[in-house]
Amino acid sequence: MTLTAPAVTFRPMTPQDLAPALVLSRAVQWPHRAEDWAMNLALSEGLVAEADGRIVGTGLMTPHGETAATCNMIIVDESLRGRGYGRKLMEALLALAGDRECRLTATEEGLPLYEKLGFRKTGMVRQQQGQVTGGAPLPGVRPARAEDMPAIARLDAAATGMARPALLAALLEAGALRVFEAPEGITGYMALRDFGHGKVLGPVVAADQTLAQGLIGAAVAEASGGFLRIDLPDSGAALQDMVESLGMRAAGDGTSMTRPGARPLPQTGPTLYALASQALL
Repeated sequence: MTLTAPAVTFRPMTPQDLAPALVLSRAVQWPHRAEDWAMNLALSEGLVAEADGRIVGTGLMTPHGETAATCNMIIVDESLRGRGYGRKLMEALLALAGDRECRLTATEEGLPLYEKLGFRKTGMVRQQQGQVTGGAPLPGVRPARAEDMPAIARLDAAATGMARPALLAALLEAGALRVFEAPEGITGYMALRDFGHGKVLGPVVAADQTLAQGLIGAAVAEASGGFLRIDLPDSGAALQDMVESLGMRAAGDGTSMTRPGARPLPQTGPTLYALASQALL
């Protein structure tokens, strides 16, 4: 007996779709809470795949200015995988992105599809997490204020090659941003916010590795005794031993991938030592 695949339609994601989207992400053992989904959607244009009145797939395109975007939260219900729905979701997200450079963090299963769509491997993301202890306050670190945002945005754009004012504004509103203020001005920043099973530390942007280590130590001192996650790109890989000593153990790797756009921004000056998340990069 041959089973007929259900007809699948695609439409924009709305806040009303967050509950079934959460079910899908839990099925693939992602730690996102409803609040994490809501933040990502608020920053993004989303799509859902619908079959027989239920949501069977999701995807978000998060624009970072006019030059860059991330594709994320791409999930297809296990019962419908291998039928091209993931590709259709990705093609629709890339159409939304237009001529922006697109970035994503790929699972091993997703790599072949992304390569067929023009993405190329650019590095690795090391997920570290666990109950943290230790760390130490860093003199010069303080909560960010509204008047700090131009300096934070300049540091972030220089380190990432992306203009991310909407993400930074959301982090400020959540009270997540901390800056390091040196005599010459703000030379680094970090964000510490609720996520998943506890908190996530990132982005971490700093003028040098010594400052990055100080920012991470200050965050761990603030979150000591709780569950903390950090996602280290290749530029932060040298910090892996340090974060492990503070209680964040290796929890899996992802592959950084980029699909070139028409107008990439240069990355100059400070360094991105930890991602905002694997979804938002």
